[in-house]
Amino acid sequence: MGSWVLWTIVAAAFTLGELHTNSFYLAPFAFGGAVAAVLAALGSGGLVAVVAFAAAALLFLLLLRPIAVRHRKGVPAIRTGAAALIGQPALVLERIANNEGVGTVKIGGEVWTARSYDEEQVIPAGERVEVVEIRGATALVMP
Repeated sequence: MGSWVLWTIVAAAFTLGELHTNSFYLAPFAFGGAVAAVLAALGSGGLVAVVAFAAAALLFLLLLRPIAVRHRKGVPAIRTGAAALIGQPALVLERIANNEGVGTVKIGGEVWTARSYDEEQVIPAGERVEVVEIRGATALVMP
């Protein structure tokens, strides 16, 4: 069995490990194993394959891992749907009284059922409020 087969097995093992951990720690070693397998298949010596494995894995780890980590942990820049309404100003159209179950607000041109974030607070019509939370089809607001 040629050394390229062993390097291919090494690359495959690291690839499978990466697929199971999803941490981007093993991917550089899988890449290094693939580079070593190609060099071994082209007839280079064992020492060249080992050095190429180490160099390729280290280079891949130092250059690409920070980029991958940044992309995985990045917060979406654009909020959509109901999440986009949080923090938006609203105009109270109908008096908001939680204990009576009444209240509507206008948020960005749309009319929403509204409740006060503070259970006891009554907010009169015409007042400006801010959307604090969305629960189903109801906006929780506070002045």
